[in-house]
Amino acid sequence: MSKKIVLTLSMLAACAVITAQERLRFPREAYQTDTPMVHDPVMAYEDSTYHIFATGIGIQHLTSKDRKTWTVKPEPVMTVMPGWTCDSVPGFSVHVWAPDIIRWHDRWWMAYSCSTFGKNGSAIGLLSTRSLSFPVWNDEGCIVTSREQRDDWNAIDPNFVIDDSDTPWMVWGSFWDGIQMARLDTTMHIAEGVVPRTIARRYAPDCVERMPNPTSKYAGTNAIEAPFIMKHGGYYYLFVSWDYCCQGSKSTYRVAVGRSRNVEGPYLDHDGRDMRLGGGMLVLEGDKKEYEAAGHCAAYHLDGSDLFICHGYSIARNGASLLIQRPVVWTADGWPVLK
Repeated sequence: MSKKIVLTLSMLAACAVITAQERLRFPREAYQTDTPMVHDPVMAYEDSTYHIFATGIGIQHLTSKDRKTWTVKPEPVMTVMPGWTCDSVPGFSVHVWAPDIIRWHDRWWMAYSCSTFGKNGSAIGLLSTRSLSFPVWNDEGCIVTSREQRDDWNAIDPNFVIDDSDTPWMVWGSFWDGIQMARLDTTMHIAEGVVPRTIARRYAPDCVERMPNPTSKYAGTNAIEAPFIMKHGGYYYLFVSWDYCCQGSKSTYRVAVGRSRNVEGPYLDHDGRDMRLGGGMLVLEGDKKEYEAAGHCAAYHLDGSDLFICHGYSIARNGASLLIQRPVVWTADGWPVLK
């Protein structure tokens, strides 16, 4: 039976307890900004309101009517951490990473990441709600876990995609053997008997000329993560982030893409290179004027046009992570270009 872990605002204070010793602390009030600081943003739209969810204590939440002025909510999505998260991931407490959200079968589904930096003892959890306006989020448990010394992949950075037959899938992954994919069942958990498989890597497995990892001795050099799949014009487009985030102005993040007629792949770049072997067409990197680096993207068809969002490490703000929004146009042969 699912447990309601985020209640209405009138009950918020009573629900802020994580353990007997620890509470989530919220800012006193919401505030507005036209340059929101976010990390790993995803977007949803309901009842004339845009919602952004991002990495943060209990998952950061912002809203806007025009995608220009954003209200940063004082309360996170999750006011109480499900007990299984800390049990499953040693060292995890309340800092929740890289959510994703999708509307499917009259319900909002949100996946989120529980992990510690540079290690692959991780888990992806699941929440659901009927509405984003006054949500009651239900804890739907764990979608998938990864274990150190057991799995050659990392259960973080989830993204949902629904194929043309209305079947849900999830892609995820960071470093190790790259981006993973699995088919889900109608409860948005991995379908019985399905084994995750790799659909994209930063380098081909036999590549010996690799950039050394400056951030973690555990994760290795397969610097690819943050998958996001968008459907357009008969193709599924797989966006991924290459190289290194989370170092402020020293970050080297950038975004590449490949496409496939089949949701399962293979995903090829514009030169026909398989993303499982290190292929990918670069679509965004730091311009070294406004942003040192940019990545962890999402892409949507909204209001009759296509939109790309991500976070970028601001040069003017000493590497602070800010929201980037860019329109997407498509070349004659069907490749995305950011305006």
